[in-house]
Amino acid sequence: MAFDLKRLFSRSIVDGPEVIGPAGPPSPRSIRRKMTLITLAGTLALVAAVAGAYYFAMKPVPLRIAVGPPNSDDVRVVQALVQAFSRDHNAVRLRPILTDGATASAKALADGKADLAIIRGDLDVPKNARAVATLRKNVAVIWVPVVKGKKTGPKITKFSQLAGRRIGVIGKTQANVNLLNIILRQYGVDPAKVTIVQFSTTEVAEAVKDQKVDAFLAAGPVNSKITNDAITASSRDGVPTFLAIDSAEAIAQNFPMYEAAEIPAGVFGGSPARPDDDVKTISFSHHIVARQGLSDATVAAFTRQLFAIRQQIITDFPLAAKIETPDTDKDAVIPVHPGAAAYVDGEEKTFLDRYSDYIWWSLMGLSAMGSAGAWFASYLKKDERNNNSTLRERLLDMLAGARHSDSLEELDNMQAEADTILRDTLTCFEHGAIEEGALTAFNIALEQFHNAVADRKALIGSMPVPPLRQNRVQVA
Repeated sequence: MAFDLKRLFSRSIVDGPEVIGPAGPPSPRSIRRKMTLITLAGTLALVAAVAGAYYFAMKPVPLRIAVGPPNSDDVRVVQALVQAFSRDHNAVRLRPILTDGATASAKALADGKADLAIIRGDLDVPKNARAVATLRKNVAVIWVPVVKGKKTGPKITKFSQLAGRRIGVIGKTQANVNLLNIILRQYGVDPAKVTIVQFSTTEVAEAVKDQKVDAFLAAGPVNSKITNDAITASSRDGVPTFLAIDSAEAIAQNFPMYEAAEIPAGVFGGSPARPDDDVKTISFSHHIVARQGLSDATVAAFTRQLFAIRQQIITDFPLAAKIETPDTDKDAVIPVHPGAAAYVDGEEKTFLDRYSDYIWWSLMGLSAMGSAGAWFASYLKKDERNNNSTLRERLLDMLAGARHSDSLEELDNMQAEADTILRDTLTCFEHGAIEEGALTAFNIALEQFHNAVADRKALIGSMPVPPLRQNRVQVA
């Protein structure tokens, strides 16, 4: 039976006396409506939290990368990456920090002033550095120029003949001098008995012309323009002699940062070809490294972008073709960063992989909180429900009493009390203490009570007035 609020009030007002006293307080919002609004608000808050987490997770992350020296090939490659990442709206962006060279870049990473750095593998690697990619591999090239009119001892064809000679090192970095010393010691030549002079690329031709040096060393990529220009400048009087490092594998065993390599015949051009045959040498790598504490997800995203963009910049920067994945072996010279390893091994986590546990536990927590809140709200209304049950029992007792009452005054009092019970029951319903089924049952009992009162009043009104009462009326 549907609950008709209007009919209940109209029946009470018509059949019962006017309720005297102050009007009750306005009914509060329905608990159901409150719970609905709370649930909706909670859902919207959860959606907003997930959306906010996704926004911050997908927000572009700027990474500072230390690279140097200025105008070097490494700087140009990094600048190309900066433009490509920005153009493609990638999740990771680069902010170059120019340094004086690989040593300064390594220090910037160690001091926390940079998130990424390009360093030489044969220099001291910061303890907090983790490999992300191999930018390029460099080879050591040692050659003896031909100088007309020079009258100084026999022609140099092997390293043992470098003792007491002057060797020009291309580049101002101390790392190239250290590399030369390692090679000399391997062949039993005391570096103290060799005069080492460092030149810039533009000074090579003058050094050869003035007979300042007997041999040169350059370190760079096989197709390095700097090395090629230096060899070309020292080849005006004839094809230079390239010294092979036959003990390259032995050097690599003693110094793991180096590897045995070969310089292909004719790689430096010229006619006849320079060199005329493959030359054994040693190589070392330039690495892109990241801080150990940098987020795995960020490093994985950077690594993915780096190898995705590599093909796009090869045309303008051929050196980009030399970018390789890092060594993921446990005994690698530079330990790989977990984020880069995840990309290389195909184990990179998606957004849901990274945050699914948090989302699941959040939902479980909200569900538990909702259940606990519902139980607590129900517990707080326990007394109200018990009181309403007592009132309902009282209404049923009044229903039985109304059918046997002989007093109109008693019936009016019962009806007034029923109105009070009605008001309390509606308040309980508004508070959510009782459900609609209980209200329907109360409606049935209330309607039966009103019918009983109406029938009893009709019966009392149809009964004859007692004689004594009639006489008293006539006397009055």
